[in-house]
Amino acid sequence: MAKRITVTVPTGKNYDIVIRDDFTGLARELETLDTMSRKLCIITDYNVEKLYADSLAAVLAPCCREVFLFSFPAGEQSKHLGTVQDVYRFLIAHGLDRKDMLIALGGGVVGDLTGYTAATYLRGIDFIQIPTTLLAQVDSSIGGKTGVDFDQYKNMVGAFHMPRLVYMNLSVLNDLDARQYACGMAEILKHGLIRNASYYEWLIGHFMEINDRDMDAMEEMIGESCLIKKAVVEKDPTEKGDRALLNFGHTIGHALEKYKNFTMLHGECVALGAVAAAYISWKRELLSREEYYEIRDMFVPFGLPISVTDLDVEEILCLTRSDKKMEQGKIKFILLRQIGKAVIDHTVTEQEMRQALEEIVFDESE
Repeated sequence: MAKRITVTVPTGKNYDIVIRDDFTGLARELETLDTMSRKLCIITDYNVEKLYADSLAAVLAPCCREVFLFSFPAGEQSKHLGTVQDVYRFLIAHGLDRKDMLIALGGGVVGDLTGYTAATYLRGIDFIQIPTTLLAQVDSSIGGKTGVDFDQYKNMVGAFHMPRLVYMNLSVLNDLDARQYACGMAEILKHGLIRNASYYEWLIGHFMEINDRDMDAMEEMIGESCLIKKAVVEKDPTEKGDRALLNFGHTIGHALEKYKNFTMLHGECVALGAVAAAYISWKRELLSREEYYEIRDMFVPFGLPISVTDLDVEEILCLTRSDKKMEQGKIKFILLRQIGKAVIDHTVTEQEMRQALEEIVFDESE
């Protein structure tokens, strides 16, 4: 199994997304990047290190001058400038220069943090994305958005810095727990909802194979989601226009993540945010009642929440005001005109968001 998708970068070097079921093809990819004279540093977290760091280092070692490994505690709580500074110190201590390269081995936190470090170390060095979660494979590893959290603001500090390669080993998805796998499905369902209605229907029709992690189904699904992400980021590489459509579900989703102190995972919050956005779309008569309820209910077969308890609606609204997607004091909100067609809207009111949040609150007393 092997699939290759090339992402065209108008302002820099194009890069490939390579989809395989093992790490063995990585050596050939590195040959094309001329890594034999370079030092490579794998950046990962403690959990992923135990699973794949040794096997990846064994593949990298014959392809470069020297391999190093830096790992940090897993989780969103490590995604801050302090961890970036720790990586800088490690790279300086081991003599990595502008010709050397970083390898992001892990999920979205690792990929975003490594990419930001690569963008800023010595004014920019090359890096490779090797995403090990479904969410990172179909979303954060593609498109060059990098960054870290700052105080209560998610991804507030960042840079656009394109990887030289995105290499996906789909066999690693068998090691994901069910909750992490479901998180990736939130972004995948989002792709269909904003861009491709027939793909969305395919996902619904193949939910059993997808949930069983059938390799053929995963390859087709991940490949199609990567093509959607590629098309969007090629058209708008630095999010000046249509790339914002990828933020469907994220305005309220990011606020929920922060409110829950990251005890809920990103994909779970995106699913809830998508339900809220679809609700507003219905109330504005962009979607029919039936379409709204189908969208809401179809998150359930993929193990994603459509309601949440213990929610302070007013505090969530306050958190949305600090979202980095604010433009001139107005929230950039993504709505659905129909399944497969999203629009950017700057007129969503706090009252509309309040009603949508009340829709997703589950009252345990009822």
